Amino acid sequence: MQHRAIGVFDSGVGGLTVFKEIARLLPRENLVYLGDTARVPYGTKSVETVQRYALEAAQFLIDQGVKLLVVACNTASAVALPLLRQHFQLPVIGVIEPGARRAADSRNRRIGVIGTEGTINSQRYPEAIHALIPDAQISSVACPLFVPLAEEGWAEHEIARLTALEYLQPLMAESIDTLVLGCTHYPLLSNTLRRVLGDTVSLVDSATETAKTVQQLIHQYDLENPRAGGQHTFFVTDVPTRFERVGRAFLGKSLGQIEQVQIG
Repeated sequence: MQHRAIGVFDSGVGGLTVFKEIARLLPRENLVYLGDTARVPYGTKSVETVQRYALEAAQFLIDQGVKLLVVACNTASAVALPLLRQHFQLPVIGVIEPGARRAADSRNRRIGVIGTEGTINSQRYPEAIHALIPDAQISSVACPLFVPLAEEGWAEHEIARLTALEYLQPLMAESIDTLVLGCTHYPLLSNTLRRVLGDTVSLVDSATETAKTVQQLIHQYDLENPRAGGQHTFFVTDVPTRFERVGRAFLGKSLGQIEQVQIG
């Protein structure tokens, strides 16, 4: 088991922010990434559809022989994580619980959550945060335009700033001191979000917090790779051209060979 890879999946390219943080914290580990680019986005689809897609993506990675599974998609984490844990006998980690734990450090317990429509409608972040701090005041806003802005490389464009200003007005009116970035694309907009919110609001990057949880579980289950691995493998379910272009911007380097596969 120790020599096996860590499996990471997302509906598309956004989960590479989680992948990048895992690779940084665990440079010896082999990583396998699946982007379900033929069926992106998950955030606008029904619960039943997302659950089916998540099961199929997870099964593909398990067929690759992974030792631990990371659901690097907030929508899939919100609606499919319990189902995945029932189906598969290996550690399965989502991105919501790690982000919620970090958000619980809020000073005034006024917390904002932004994400896709699917993530926000699921109410999973408020549930997870309230389990830790029952008296927290949580305000949630769906920000669907942030994903295409990030993928077009416009994360710090004036259009992104104006869009963020519009989306975040209700949260600023609630005097939040913590903002949960409830989509794996959103860390790319961190500079723009800070320009709009100022320095008094802490940004919770679920990618960073999830990678820390992966590191802890790898140690807990004695799954550390004893060899100098660090091999990274990428699969997509549609032509890889756009994934490679956007992914290079996400990781800051070329992804190398990307294999197109069919799942489900």
